[in-house]
Amino acid sequence: MSQTELNDLADQIKLWAQELGFQQAGISDTDLSTEEPRLAQWLEKGYHADMNWIAEHGNKRSRPQELLPGTLRVISVRMDYLPADTQPIEVLKDASQAYISRYTLGRDYHKLIRKRLAQLAKKIEAAAVNLSSVGEVKQRPFVDSAPVMERPLAQKAGLGWIGKHTLLLNSDAGSWFFLGEILTNIPLPMDSASQENQCGECEACLKVCPTDAFPEPYTLDANRCISYLTIENKGAIAEEFREPIGNRIFGCDDCQAICPWNKYANFTNETDFSPRHNLNNRDLLDLFNWTEAEFLSHTEGSAIRRTGFEGWQRNIAIGLGNADYSEAIVSKLESRLNDASEMVAEHIEWAIQQQKLKQQQPNKKRKRKIKNN
Repeated sequence: MSQTELNDLADQIKLWAQELGFQQAGISDTDLSTEEPRLAQWLEKGYHADMNWIAEHGNKRSRPQELLPGTLRVISVRMDYLPADTQPIEVLKDASQAYISRYTLGRDYHKLIRKRLAQLAKKIEAAAVNLSSVGEVKQRPFVDSAPVMERPLAQKAGLGWIGKHTLLLNSDAGSWFFLGEILTNIPLPMDSASQENQCGECEACLKVCPTDAFPEPYTLDANRCISYLTIENKGAIAEEFREPIGNRIFGCDDCQAICPWNKYANFTNETDFSPRHNLNNRDLLDLFNWTEAEFLSHTEGSAIRRTGFEGWQRNIAIGLGNADYSEAIVSKLESRLNDASEMVAEHIEWAIQQQKLKQQQPNKKRKRKIKNN
Protein backbone atom coordinates (compact mmCIF):
# COMPACT_ATOMS: atom_id res chain seq x y z
CA MET A 1 0.00 0.00 0.00
CA SER A 2 1.52 3.31 -1.05
CA GLN A 3 1.82 6.30 1.27
CA THR A 4 -0.73 8.15 -0.86
CA GLU A 5 -3.21 5.29 -0.43
CA LEU A 6 -2.60 5.26 3.33
CA ASN A 7 -3.10 9.03 3.55
CA ASP A 8 -6.35 8.79 1.60
CA LEU A 9 -7.56 5.94 3.82
CA ALA A 10 -6.80 7.93 6.97
CA ASP A 11 -8.85 10.83 5.62
CA GLN A 12 -11.68 8.46 4.78
CA ILE A 13 -11.62 6.94 8.27
CA LYS A 14 -12.17 10.36 9.84
CA LEU A 15 -15.01 11.09 7.44
CA TRP A 16 -16.66 7.72 8.09
CA ALA A 17 -16.30 8.25 11.85
CA GLN A 18 -18.23 11.51 11.62
CA GLU A 19 -20.89 9.89 9.47
CA LEU A 20 -21.30 7.25 12.18
CA GLY A 21 -21.90 9.89 14.86
CA PHE A 22 -18.42 10.40 16.29
CA GLN A 23 -17.38 14.02 16.69
CA GLN A 24 -13.68 13.37 16.12
CA ALA A 25 -11.21 10.63 15.23
CA GLY A 26 -7.43 10.53 15.41
CA ILE A 27 -4.64 8.04 14.78
CA SER A 28 -1.65 7.25 16.99
CA ASP A 29 1.07 4.65 17.39
CA THR A 30 1.02 2.14 20.26
CA ASP A 31 3.93 3.46 22.33
CA LEU A 32 2.76 4.04 25.91
CA SER A 33 6.08 3.29 27.58
CA THR A 34 6.05 6.62 29.42
CA GLU A 35 2.76 5.64 31.05
CA GLU A 36 3.99 2.35 32.51
CA PRO A 37 5.91 3.84 35.48
CA ARG A 38 2.91 6.06 36.36
CA LEU A 39 0.53 3.10 36.25
CA ALA A 40 2.86 0.96 38.38
CA GLN A 41 3.18 3.73 40.98
CA TRP A 42 -0.60 4.27 41.03
CA LEU A 43 -1.20 0.56 41.61
CA GLU A 44 1.53 0.37 44.25
CA LYS A 45 -0.21 3.08 46.25
CA GLY A 46 -3.46 1.10 46.13
CA TYR A 47 -5.36 3.88 44.37
CA HIS A 48 -7.26 1.25 42.35
CA ALA A 49 -9.13 0.21 45.54
CA ASP A 50 -10.45 -3.34 45.11
CA MET A 51 -10.54 -3.19 41.30
CA ASN A 52 -7.94 -5.95 41.17
CA TRP A 53 -8.61 -6.60 37.50
CA ILE A 54 -6.64 -3.44 36.73
CA ALA A 55 -3.50 -4.91 38.27
CA GLU A 56 -4.08 -8.42 36.95
CA HIS A 57 -3.51 -7.37 33.33
CA GLY A 58 -0.02 -6.08 34.12
CA ASN A 59 1.62 -4.16 31.29
CA LYS A 60 -0.91 -5.42 28.74
CA ARG A 61 -2.85 -2.22 29.46
CA SER A 62 -0.01 -0.11 28.08
CA ARG A 63 0.92 -2.46 25.25
CA PRO A 64 -1.94 -2.67 22.71
CA GLN A 65 0.04 -5.10 20.55
CA GLU A 66 -0.38 -7.71 23.30
CA LEU A 67 -4.17 -7.42 22.95
CA LEU A 68 -4.00 -7.77 19.17
CA PRO A 69 -0.68 -9.11 17.88
CA GLY A 70 0.58 -7.11 14.94
CA THR A 71 -1.10 -3.87 16.02
CA LEU A 72 0.66 -0.85 14.54
CA ARG A 73 -1.88 1.94 15.03
CA VAL A 74 -4.74 2.91 17.29
CA ILE A 75 -7.71 4.81 15.89
CA SER A 76 -9.26 6.81 18.75
CA VAL A 77 -12.72 8.37 18.54
CA ARG A 78 -14.90 10.48 20.79
CA MET A 79 -18.67 10.92 21.00
CA ASP A 80 -20.56 13.63 22.91
CA TYR A 81 -23.01 12.25 25.49
CA LEU A 82 -24.43 15.13 27.55
CA PRO A 83 -28.20 15.37 27.02
CA ALA A 84 -29.72 18.84 26.84
CA ASP A 85 -31.73 20.31 29.71
CA THR A 86 -30.63 17.82 32.37
CA GLN A 87 -29.57 20.66 34.70
CA PRO A 88 -26.92 18.83 36.76
CA ILE A 89 -26.19 21.74 39.12
CA GLU A 90 -29.87 22.32 39.95
CA VAL A 91 -30.39 18.62 40.75
CA LEU A 92 -27.31 18.51 42.97
CA LYS A 93 -28.63 21.48 44.94
CA ASP A 94 -32.00 19.81 45.58
CA ALA A 95 -31.40 17.31 48.39
CA SER A 96 -34.70 15.55 47.70
CA GLN A 97 -33.73 14.63 44.15
CA ALA A 98 -31.50 11.80 42.98
CA TYR A 99 -28.36 12.74 41.08
CA ILE A 100 -27.29 10.19 38.48
CA SER A 101 -24.12 10.74 36.49
CA ARG A 102 -25.08 12.20 33.13
CA TYR A 103 -23.27 9.56 31.10
CA THR A 104 -25.72 6.89 32.21
CA LEU A 105 -29.13 8.55 31.93
CA GLY A 106 -29.86 6.77 28.66
CA ARG A 107 -28.83 3.56 26.92
CA ASP A 108 -25.60 1.83 27.89
CA TYR A 109 -22.93 3.53 25.82
CA HIS A 110 -20.88 0.35 25.50
CA LYS A 111 -23.44 -1.21 23.17
CA LEU A 112 -24.00 1.84 21.01
CA ILE A 113 -20.34 2.76 20.52
CA ARG A 114 -19.22 -0.84 20.07
CA LYS A 115 -21.72 -1.24 17.24
CA ARG A 116 -20.57 1.99 15.56
CA LEU A 117 -16.91 1.01 15.91
CA ALA A 118 -17.65 -2.39 14.39
CA GLN A 119 -19.26 -0.63 11.43
CA LEU A 120 -16.24 1.64 11.07
CA ALA A 121 -13.87 -1.33 11.23
CA LYS A 122 -15.80 -3.07 8.44
CA LYS A 123 -15.55 0.01 6.24
CA ILE A 124 -11.80 0.18 6.86
CA GLU A 125 -11.31 -3.50 6.09
CA ALA A 126 -13.36 -3.31 2.89
CA ALA A 127 -11.36 -0.32 1.68
CA ALA A 128 -7.99 -1.82 2.63
CA VAL A 129 -8.70 -5.11 0.87
CA ASN A 130 -9.17 -3.22 -2.39
CA LEU A 131 -5.81 -1.50 -2.08
CA SER A 132 -2.52 -2.90 -3.26
CA SER A 133 -0.14 -4.91 -1.06
CA VAL A 134 -2.27 -4.74 2.05
CA GLY A 135 -2.04 -8.33 3.26
CA GLU A 136 -4.40 -9.64 5.95
CA VAL A 137 -6.21 -6.87 7.81
CA LYS A 138 -6.35 -7.39 11.59
CA GLN A 139 -8.54 -5.06 13.66
CA ARG A 140 -10.32 -5.04 17.00
CA PRO A 141 -12.63 -2.38 18.50
CA PHE A 142 -12.73 -1.50 22.22
CA VAL A 143 -15.11 0.53 24.37
CA ASP A 144 -13.98 0.76 27.99
CA SER A 145 -14.24 -3.02 28.30
CA ALA A 146 -10.66 -4.24 28.04
CA PRO A 147 -7.22 -3.26 29.38
CA VAL A 148 -6.71 -0.28 27.08
CA MET A 149 -5.30 3.07 28.26
CA GLU A 150 -7.81 5.02 26.23
CA ARG A 151 -7.07 8.51 27.52
CA PRO A 152 -3.30 8.48 26.85
CA LEU A 153 -3.99 6.99 23.43
CA ALA A 154 -6.62 9.63 22.66
CA GLN A 155 -4.20 12.31 23.82
CA LYS A 156 -1.53 10.97 21.44
CA ALA A 157 -4.12 10.98 18.63
CA GLY A 158 -4.82 14.68 19.14
CA LEU A 159 -8.28 14.37 20.70
CA GLY A 160 -7.34 16.48 23.72
CA TRP A 161 -5.19 16.53 26.84
CA ILE A 162 -5.54 14.76 30.18
CA GLY A 163 -6.73 17.26 32.77
CA LYS A 164 -5.93 17.46 36.46
CA HIS A 165 -9.09 15.44 37.15
CA THR A 166 -7.58 12.64 34.98
CA LEU A 167 -10.27 12.98 32.28
CA LEU A 168 -9.60 13.93 28.68
CA LEU A 169 -10.27 17.59 27.89
CA ASN A 170 -10.78 19.11 24.47
CA SER A 171 -10.53 22.87 23.89
CA ASP A 172 -13.57 22.77 21.59
CA ALA A 173 -15.68 20.20 23.42
CA GLY A 174 -14.83 20.08 27.13
CA SER A 175 -15.01 16.56 28.57
CA TRP A 176 -18.61 15.35 28.28
CA PHE A 177 -17.78 12.64 25.74
CA PHE A 178 -17.08 8.92 25.49
CA LEU A 179 -13.94 7.39 23.99
CA GLY A 180 -13.47 4.30 21.86
CA GLU A 181 -10.64 2.66 19.93
CA ILE A 182 -9.88 0.38 17.03
CA LEU A 183 -6.58 -1.47 17.07
CA THR A 184 -5.31 -2.11 13.55
CA ASN A 185 -2.29 -3.53 11.79
CA ILE A 186 -2.60 -1.04 8.92
CA PRO A 187 0.37 1.41 9.05
CA LEU A 188 -1.78 4.53 8.79
CA PRO A 189 -0.22 8.00 9.04
CA MET A 190 -0.30 9.31 12.60
CA ASP A 191 -1.82 12.58 13.74
CA SER A 192 0.78 14.98 15.05
CA ALA A 193 -1.43 17.97 15.94
CA SER A 194 -1.75 17.19 19.65
CA GLN A 195 -3.52 19.61 21.98
CA GLU A 196 -1.36 21.36 24.54
CA ASN A 197 -2.33 20.99 28.20
CA GLN A 198 -4.36 24.10 28.96
CA CYS A 199 -5.33 23.53 32.59
CA GLY A 200 -2.87 26.20 33.67
CA GLU A 201 -3.09 27.16 37.34
CA CYS A 202 -6.76 26.17 37.60
CA GLU A 203 -7.55 23.60 40.31
CA ALA A 204 -11.32 23.96 40.40
CA CYS A 205 -11.88 20.25 39.73
CA LEU A 206 -9.58 19.26 42.60
CA LYS A 207 -11.14 21.65 45.10
CA VAL A 208 -14.77 20.83 44.31
CA CYS A 209 -14.44 17.06 44.84
CA PRO A 210 -16.77 16.27 47.78
CA THR A 211 -14.53 13.49 49.10
CA ASP A 212 -11.08 14.88 48.21
CA ALA A 213 -10.34 12.01 45.85
CA PHE A 214 -7.36 13.75 44.21
CA PRO A 215 -4.22 13.41 46.37
CA GLU A 216 -2.43 15.54 43.77
CA PRO A 217 -3.17 16.93 40.29
CA TYR A 218 -3.53 14.26 37.59
CA THR A 219 -3.96 11.48 40.19
CA LEU A 220 -7.23 9.92 41.33
CA ASP A 221 -7.58 7.78 44.45
CA ALA A 222 -10.51 5.48 43.66
CA ASN A 223 -10.87 4.62 47.35
CA ARG A 224 -12.30 8.11 47.88
CA CYS A 225 -14.05 8.63 44.55
CA ILE A 226 -17.85 8.77 44.62
CA SER A 227 -18.07 7.10 41.23
CA TYR A 228 -16.13 4.12 42.58
CA LEU A 229 -17.96 4.09 45.92
CA THR A 230 -21.43 4.09 44.38
CA ILE A 231 -20.78 1.85 41.36
CA GLU A 232 -17.78 -0.48 41.51
CA ASN A 233 -17.72 -0.89 45.29
CA LYS A 234 -20.02 -3.74 46.29
CA GLY A 235 -19.69 -3.47 50.05
CA ALA A 236 -20.60 -0.91 52.69
CA ILE A 237 -19.60 2.70 52.15
CA ALA A 238 -17.50 4.08 55.01
CA GLU A 239 -19.36 6.57 57.21
CA GLU A 240 -16.83 9.32 56.54
CA PHE A 241 -18.00 9.43 52.91
CA ARG A 242 -21.75 9.15 53.38
CA GLU A 243 -22.58 12.75 54.19
CA PRO A 244 -20.30 14.21 51.47
CA ILE A 245 -21.94 11.89 48.91
CA GLY A 246 -25.10 13.95 49.32
CA ASN A 247 -27.75 12.92 46.77
CA ARG A 248 -25.36 11.30 44.28
CA ILE A 249 -26.75 7.79 43.90
CA PHE A 250 -24.82 6.66 40.82
CA GLY A 251 -21.52 8.27 39.97
CA CYS A 252 -20.42 11.89 40.27
CA ASP A 253 -19.85 14.70 37.76
CA ASP A 254 -18.68 17.51 40.03
CA CYS A 255 -15.15 17.73 38.60
CA GLN A 256 -16.61 18.00 35.09
CA ALA A 257 -19.49 20.32 35.94
CA ILE A 258 -17.15 22.93 37.39
CA CYS A 259 -14.48 22.74 34.66
CA PRO A 260 -14.28 26.03 32.71
CA TRP A 261 -13.59 24.13 29.48
CA ASN A 262 -17.03 22.57 29.59
CA LYS A 263 -18.60 25.87 28.61
CA TYR A 264 -17.56 24.74 25.12
CA ALA A 265 -19.21 21.33 25.43
CA ASN A 266 -21.94 20.45 22.98
CA PHE A 267 -25.13 18.57 23.76
CA THR A 268 -25.41 15.12 22.22
CA ASN A 269 -27.45 14.40 19.12
CA GLU A 270 -27.80 10.74 20.03
CA THR A 271 -31.37 9.97 21.07
CA ASP A 272 -30.17 6.81 22.84
CA PHE A 273 -28.38 9.01 25.36
CA SER A 274 -31.58 10.89 26.26
CA PRO A 275 -32.82 10.26 29.82
CA ARG A 276 -35.01 7.23 30.34
CA HIS A 277 -37.77 7.03 32.96
CA ASN A 278 -37.10 10.71 33.84
CA LEU A 279 -33.93 9.64 35.66
CA ASN A 280 -32.55 13.14 35.27
CA ASN A 281 -35.30 14.47 37.54
CA ARG A 282 -36.58 11.92 40.05
CA ASP A 283 -37.18 12.11 43.78
CA LEU A 284 -35.01 9.88 45.95
CA LEU A 285 -38.06 8.53 47.74
CA ASP A 286 -39.70 7.65 44.45
CA LEU A 287 -36.68 5.59 43.36
CA PHE A 288 -36.38 3.96 46.78
CA ASN A 289 -39.89 2.60 46.27
CA TRP A 290 -38.75 0.48 43.32
CA THR A 291 -38.87 -3.25 43.84
CA GLU A 292 -36.02 -5.34 42.46
CA ALA A 293 -38.23 -6.30 39.51
CA GLU A 294 -38.92 -2.62 38.80
CA PHE A 295 -35.22 -1.82 39.09
CA LEU A 296 -34.34 -4.50 36.55
CA SER A 297 -37.12 -3.39 34.23
CA HIS A 298 -36.34 0.34 34.38
CA THR A 299 -32.59 -0.16 34.00
CA GLU A 300 -32.73 -2.67 31.14
CA GLY A 301 -30.02 -1.73 28.65
CA SER A 302 -28.57 0.81 31.10
CA ALA A 303 -25.14 1.03 32.72
CA ILE A 304 -26.94 1.62 36.04
CA ARG A 305 -27.38 -2.13 36.38
CA ARG A 306 -23.67 -2.32 37.18
CA THR A 307 -24.31 -1.30 40.76
CA GLY A 308 -26.98 -3.99 41.25
CA PHE A 309 -30.21 -3.62 43.18
CA GLU A 310 -28.46 -3.93 46.54
CA GLY A 311 -26.02 -1.15 45.64
CA TRP A 312 -28.93 0.93 44.32
CA GLN A 313 -30.76 0.65 47.66
CA ARG A 314 -27.57 1.37 49.59
CA ASN A 315 -26.87 4.51 47.59
CA ILE A 316 -30.42 5.85 47.80
CA ALA A 317 -30.52 5.19 51.54
CA ILE A 318 -27.49 7.46 51.89
CA GLY A 319 -29.21 10.09 49.77
CA LEU A 320 -32.33 9.91 51.92
CA GLY A 321 -30.22 10.28 55.05
CA ASN A 322 -28.77 13.47 53.57
CA ALA A 323 -32.16 14.86 52.50
CA ASP A 324 -34.05 17.40 54.59
CA TYR A 325 -36.08 15.87 57.41
CA SER A 326 -39.31 14.24 56.31
CA GLU A 327 -41.70 11.96 58.18
CA ALA A 328 -42.38 10.18 54.91
CA ILE A 329 -38.68 9.45 54.47
CA VAL A 330 -38.29 8.07 57.99
CA SER A 331 -41.40 5.94 57.59
CA LYS A 332 -40.22 4.48 54.29
CA LEU A 333 -36.73 3.78 55.60
CA GLU A 334 -38.11 2.00 58.65
CA SER A 335 -40.49 -0.05 56.52
CA ARG A 336 -37.56 -1.38 54.45
CA LEU A 337 -35.40 -2.49 57.37
CA ASN A 338 -36.85 -6.00 57.77
CA ASP A 339 -36.48 -6.93 54.10
CA ALA A 340 -33.09 -5.31 53.52
CA SER A 341 -29.82 -7.22 53.35
CA GLU A 342 -27.42 -6.76 56.24
CA MET A 343 -25.31 -4.35 54.19
CA VAL A 344 -28.25 -2.22 53.06
CA ALA A 345 -29.79 -2.27 56.53
CA GLU A 346 -26.61 -0.70 57.90
CA HIS A 347 -27.06 2.26 55.57
CA ILE A 348 -30.78 2.51 56.26
CA GLU A 349 -30.13 2.67 59.99
CA TRP A 350 -27.55 5.39 59.39
CA ALA A 351 -30.05 7.31 57.26
CA ILE A 352 -32.75 7.08 59.93
CA GLN A 353 -30.30 8.38 62.51
CA GLN A 354 -29.37 11.28 60.22
CA GLN A 355 -33.02 12.13 59.65
CA LYS A 356 -33.74 12.16 63.39
CA LEU A 357 -30.74 14.41 63.99
CA LYS A 358 -32.14 16.84 61.45
CA GLN A 359 -35.51 16.74 63.15
CA GLN A 360 -33.79 17.78 66.37
CA GLN A 361 -31.49 20.28 64.61
CA PRO A 362 -33.47 21.56 61.62
CA ASN A 363 -30.90 24.26 60.81
CA LYS A 364 -27.98 21.84 60.58
CA LYS A 365 -26.41 22.16 57.12
CA ARG A 366 -25.08 19.27 55.11
CA LYS A 367 -21.31 18.94 55.03
CA ARG A 368 -20.08 19.26 51.46
CA LYS A 369 -16.45 18.35 51.90
CA ILE A 370 -14.18 16.24 54.03
CA LYS A 371 -10.43 16.32 54.25
CA ASN A 372 -7.91 13.57 53.72
CA ASN A 373 -7.02 11.82 56.94
